[in-house]
Amino acid sequence: GIDGIRWMMRDAEGVPMDIRFGASSCVPSCHLEHSGAVLTSGDLAPLFDEERIVALAEMMNFPGAALGDPEVLAKIKLGLERRIVDGHAPGLSGRMLQAYVATGISSDHECTAIEEASEKLRLGMRVYIREGSAARNLEALLPLVTEANAHRFCFCTDDRHPADLRDDGHIDHVVRLAIARGLNPATAIAMATIHVADHYRLTHTGAIAPGRDANFFTFDDPKSLRPDRVFYRAAEVARAGRYTGPTRPLAASPRDTVKLPKDLNEASFRIPAKGDSATLRVIRMHPHQLVTGEARMPARIEGGAYVSDVERDMLKICVIERHNATGAIGRAFVTGFQLKRGAIASTVGHDAHNLAVVGTNDRDMLLAARELERIGGGQCAVADGTVLAALPLPIAGLMSDQPSETIIAQQEKLLAATRELGCPHHDPYMPLSFLPLPVIPALKVSDLGLVEVTAFAVVALEAE
Repeated sequence: GIDGIRWMMRDAEGVPMDIRFGASSCVPSCHLEHSGAVLTSGDLAPLFDEERIVALAEMMNFPGAALGDPEVLAKIKLGLERRIVDGHAPGLSGRMLQAYVATGISSDHECTAIEEASEKLRLGMRVYIREGSAARNLEALLPLVTEANAHRFCFCTDDRHPADLRDDGHIDHVVRLAIARGLNPATAIAMATIHVADHYRLTHTGAIAPGRDANFFTFDDPKSLRPDRVFYRAAEVARAGRYTGPTRPLAASPRDTVKLPKDLNEASFRIPAKGDSATLRVIRMHPHQLVTGEARMPARIEGGAYVSDVERDMLKICVIERHNATGAIGRAFVTGFQLKRGAIASTVGHDAHNLAVVGTNDRDMLLAARELERIGGGQCAVADGTVLAALPLPIAGLMSDQPSETIIAQQEKLLAATRELGCPHHDPYMPLSFLPLPVIPALKVSDLGLVEVTAFAVVALEAE
């Protein structure tokens, strides 16, 4: 809630980096999930007294915005009066998109196709081209950028793997990719700097010019753009890939936030079958995309319950409310992980950050959930009743308090263990973290059950 936002802002104080924040517009993202807090427009209003709050963060509840939900509109009105309002409208088109934009929402970072981005540009939105560790949209969208419309484009990552940050970089990596694909270097750099500053009305930064903050880095090779020296307000803070600035202790942080029902057991994961046979609606993952599809697959039934079928890559996924031990558990099936045994779990689950677990059997799914409860949150892989590896994230179940190299080593061990379970993906925990988000089409799963996003409703597993 608000305390968490203020903790993040306190912890960022004194860090030699220009860190800005958005006021969380959707906590929870919508009525189709339970989160650890509920933030109303009244709760958010005092945040805008903080200079570092630059926007009402991405308005994910696009049905609420487009259809005129009073509380959603109150939040948007607040954002427009005090700053700007960022958007989140994956796949939205036509009259619904027009209504969404008419509220005053000015940007979107969820475009995956040129047609989608073109429509949003025509309606006056600024398009952020996303290239992260999970969602990679640069290749699809870059052909749309021209010298005439480039001022309407920016870059973002949305989420970035720690090892990817170390090995490839952050926004600088996206700039390099864009240049390698033929974009004018000056245009690519502008999309990462001055265009973003203009969008957030930050007149003091975004360019090397009189009156602007002296935040910049130097480089030797204009093709690679590899940072050599990094400066923040004219003071050097990094050289040759090493931080040289001041250090300070971590602010007192929220911990022990994983609260599961005491009576959680294997039966908690059971999905009773309705009859001797059924066709189920299954979440279909798409490589490098956050949007999902729908597969219709015959159920595997054992002992009167729907169970995972590893031969057809049809795995059970459960989302457990973990903030207040309410006992709410959503159950569904997903295809795309390709696990052959065991289970994987995460307390990073946008945006309510409940506990999500995918597995081949209920015993290992229970063990994975209990392990994350034991370590205070994070990610883990288990098999045959044994915890193979874990990445502890004790700060709110979302962040680590360890040095980056320790985190990367823990994560690499976790990913290696996950590959041993049969999962071939670079980082399956990234897409897993978005499967509980009930505002990105088409099918998702929250602690309330299977969600059909376009219908904005919890639906039955069985196909009609």
